[in-house]
Amino acid sequence: MDDDADLPKLRCGEADCALQPPDLRGPADSRADAGLQRPTWSGRLEFILASVGYAVGLGNVWRFPYLCYSSGGGAFMIPYLVMVFLCGIPLLFMEFAIGQYTCLGPVHALAKICPLLKGVGLAIVVISFVFSTYYNVLMSWALFYFINSFGATLPWISCNNTWNVIKNCSSGFPGNSTNLQSASQQFFDFRLLEKTNGIDDAGGLRWELLCYLLIAWVIVYLCIFKGVKSSGKVVYFTAVFPYFILFALLINNVQLPGAKDGILFFVTPVWSKLFEVKVWVNAAAQVFNSLGIAFGSMISMASYNKFHNNILRDALIVSLANSFTSILAGFVIFSAIGYMAHIHNLPVNNIATDGPGLVFVVYPEVLSTMPVFQLWAPLFFLMLLCLGLDSQFATVEVAVTFIKDEFGPKVLHFLRREELLALTVCVTCFVLGFPHITKGGIYVFQLMDHYTAVVSLVFLAFFEIVAVCWIFGVPRLSVMVKRMLGRTPNIYFRVCWLLLCPLLVLCILISSIIQYTPVQYGKYHYPVWAEWVGWGVSLLSIVWIPLGAIQEICCHKGSLVQRLKMATTPAIDLDAGHPLSEKPNFDPAREAFLTEHK
Repeated sequence: MDDDADLPKLRCGEADCALQPPDLRGPADSRADAGLQRPTWSGRLEFILASVGYAVGLGNVWRFPYLCYSSGGGAFMIPYLVMVFLCGIPLLFMEFAIGQYTCLGPVHALAKICPLLKGVGLAIVVISFVFSTYYNVLMSWALFYFINSFGATLPWISCNNTWNVIKNCSSGFPGNSTNLQSASQQFFDFRLLEKTNGIDDAGGLRWELLCYLLIAWVIVYLCIFKGVKSSGKVVYFTAVFPYFILFALLINNVQLPGAKDGILFFVTPVWSKLFEVKVWVNAAAQVFNSLGIAFGSMISMASYNKFHNNILRDALIVSLANSFTSILAGFVIFSAIGYMAHIHNLPVNNIATDGPGLVFVVYPEVLSTMPVFQLWAPLFFLMLLCLGLDSQFATVEVAVTFIKDEFGPKVLHFLRREELLALTVCVTCFVLGFPHITKGGIYVFQLMDHYTAVVSLVFLAFFEIVAVCWIFGVPRLSVMVKRMLGRTPNIYFRVCWLLLCPLLVLCILISSIIQYTPVQYGKYHYPVWAEWVGWGVSLLSIVWIPLGAIQEICCHKGSLVQRLKMATTPAIDLDAGHPLSEKPNFDPAREAFLTEHK
């Protein structure tokens, strides 16, 4: 640690580590000229809670339990935990290291580390921004259910409502019947969504949902308007409260008849599944998506750390907390599903389902049959709000951090206050969320989610790993970690970064391409034009990778080989014995190289 005593300008939170980052076309770093101080977390616990809150989201509740039972039950724990240790923890540690060392968001951090693939950082910001525009729609749904759960009876348990289609409405789960729908399903389709027949029929805005979406964005804004100073306080509640509810629900559920059958269905190993490649790919994809790798949020949040914060400890805590929550949620969900199967005398697999239907159709029905449902229903939907809000304001923070880093002084001169910048981003995302709250909005939502969170993310993740682990290189990454933590990463992390993580993500990418199926919602198949729109959404982020590489190569002089060498030379100082210049993260070696080849 003492070796860095003469490196005060690298440390976040000090006056010289300000908001304006380098021009992406060169190594110069103008942050010192900005005269602005980059804030830091008030304490280590705030960063950990914010990271746990972001990683632990709705996917832990609705995707993991279904994926687990459909991929071998208890046997799925083996590939899942293997992927956590070979892919999840090393990549999370890598992103924490990038953000904390550079004190920058993903765009400018990756531009310094690998100028050739600086477009990856911009692509990450774009995908996070697109994600923010529709993810908060889930919060509007949760608010809708939360408000409607305070009545003397829950409105989704009866077929005697104006929105019900009486002829095919069932007061319980209809099993495999193709003609009947549960009252809970009809409440979701015809009361909440007022669903049309397809994406071609928008049907106009759902004004009630518009109000709930506005409330959701007001909550997000209040969480982030002061940056880490406000979000750091909010996470004490939003990250901790869901655990109280999950444990309370688990204690309640295991006492219900049939709960044992549901849990056994969830954990019973099907060992033959371990020999299916798809199960291993699903495990890796679940770890990857759940931890939010390549969304930029972890890099952004780590950039507000102090320089010597123990990110190795934080990466272990966040990864293990995320896995623990997924397994805990599985027990909660399937104990309740077992109870529901017992009531309706149906097999568990007739009730278990994937996606939003699990928490907005199946579980509301379960809650309606529980003792003291007036207590459990509001608490459950409040828990969903907390789980979603943590993930939402972390992704919004990616866009806010990028604007601060790139245009900080100019934007703040125009908007006068940082709070107005956050407000502008939130209002923009709110307006762009309108298509998702039309009567045909569920089809738009599914289309955006498939081509953003499934298709684009794997491409970005692969190129991020190539940029950091192969072009920037594991030796340089190890030096960064050593300067922050005082010790070099052990052989486990170096092997994962160099070999295992790139190969695993490449396998996921290839498998995703081979197993690609067009998007659909339930039994609805999208028209061709909608699929083209979806691919356009994917390209909206991916296209910045080749564009950034072309721009970086063209902005230099010399032969193609010389240009490639310059484009792959990091703009960051890693010589621990070399005193820094007046420019933070300035690399004299790169400057000399560029000067020589001009």
